[in-house]
Amino acid sequence: MISNSACPAGMPLSVGGVHFHFVGIKGTGMAALVEILHARGAVITGSDVQERFYTDEVLERLGIKAVPFSGGNITDSVQYVVYSSAYSPESNPDLVEALRRGIPMMLYSEALGALSATAFSAGVCGVHGKTTTTGMVGTILRGLDIPAQVLAGSVISSFGGTCTMTNGAMSRAGGAKPYFVAETCEYQRHFMSFHPMKIILTSVESDHQDFYPTYADIRDAFVDYACLLPEGGTLIYCADDAGACEVAGIVAGKRSDIALVPYGVNADGPYRLEFGTVRGGTHTFFVESLGECGICVPGDHNVRNACAAAALCAEILRSAGKNPSDFAGKIKEGLRNFSGGRRRSEIVGRAKTPLGEDVIFVDDYGHHPTAIKTTLAGFREFYGGHRIVVDFMSHTYTRTAALLDEFASSFGSADDVIINKIYGSAREDASAASVTGEILAERASSFHPRVVYAGEFDEAAEKGMALLSSPSGAKDGWLFVTMGAGDNWKVGKKILEKLGS
Repeated sequence: MISNSACPAGMPLSVGGVHFHFVGIKGTGMAALVEILHARGAVITGSDVQERFYTDEVLERLGIKAVPFSGGNITDSVQYVVYSSAYSPESNPDLVEALRRGIPMMLYSEALGALSATAFSAGVCGVHGKTTTTGMVGTILRGLDIPAQVLAGSVISSFGGTCTMTNGAMSRAGGAKPYFVAETCEYQRHFMSFHPMKIILTSVESDHQDFYPTYADIRDAFVDYACLLPEGGTLIYCADDAGACEVAGIVAGKRSDIALVPYGVNADGPYRLEFGTVRGGTHTFFVESLGECGICVPGDHNVRNACAAAALCAEILRSAGKNPSDFAGKIKEGLRNFSGGRRRSEIVGRAKTPLGEDVIFVDDYGHHPTAIKTTLAGFREFYGGHRIVVDFMSHTYTRTAALLDEFASSFGSADDVIINKIYGSAREDASAASVTGEILAERASSFHPRVVYAGEFDEAAEKGMALLSSPSGAKDGWLFVTMGAGDNWKVGKKILEKLGS
């Protein structure tokens, strides 16, 4: 909690009728938390900038409209204020007024943590795969007879176009806590506010160099998070990821009372994984305790995410006094029903090129070299008959500088690469940065034969359109991928609009 005397010790077990005001309500995590609290009967208001985001649609479905920032938003009825870390209690007018009134205030991560304390909670963490894995968990749980809520860091198609899933009444016989699964973020140790009973750990490697200068710094954050587990808590970790294995080993040395459950190709036990084949838009695989499974999203990394999701759902079933093997069919059905999430290998459009070839437009959030490499490799396998073009916008100068060669060498599965300018963070001084998008493109050219730099989106769209106006040389046409944590999805939109016209 933030350091003012008005801060609450937590969140009421029942939020029905409680008025929460959200500052920065359009943020993905904030909108998801709004959905969770709204489903539990809370009264919600919120403020944000006037620019329209995809979360506006989520809020509008709940009858909520974001209003401009103003101290007048903090009325006598407001009981709690939840705010994004992008806004400061010293300068944001809503927060200044809430502080003056002594209203309890919580950062998003603190509010999520307070909510998790009211439930039997599981956190999904890792440098890669958090959102997809959480979405898979929620899609499986929708088909199980378990009261649960799930919060993902993006809109999930199989949730019905929202960030959350609510399954059954959020109260259980005998007053037992409901189940709550949430994506939990390592940045600035935000996940340390969470209260997990079980954790999925997908991967650990160097990232967020502005906060974790060394690999050991970020590794130790995951260790500390795992050690929040209570006696008998469960750490489900990827046995194929060196960093996750190292964290599990350190946790084992510190806390012998935590159950370690591995999953993956290198795992022993019920969640040992074997890869299958890709055919007819389905990626098949085998899990020791489930048999043959399939998912309809590309990439070996997503097969591992599916294995992790199945493992957590099986462990939740076991904690609910049910035999997971009785639900194997439901778990596999849930995995097949998962169709991706916003900006996670999301198909955003299809068109014909000027030469009449098919082109599929995909947008993906991948912004770390490992994610770029594995996602593009998945596309290469899944869309084997296509020529792949990737338009990439790197996110943060610190990450790009620290991992320059890793970024430059991560596009091997693409046929053509367009590099945009770097999407900087508000916390960075761009003028003092040692790297630019142009430098990244130049370095990438030493690893890949077809790389061009197009700093601005109009230029990138022109270069992309020029490529699509030539023969692909591929039997199935083109796959045009926009990738990154910035807003270069606009490049694909611009080309789609040109082709549509």
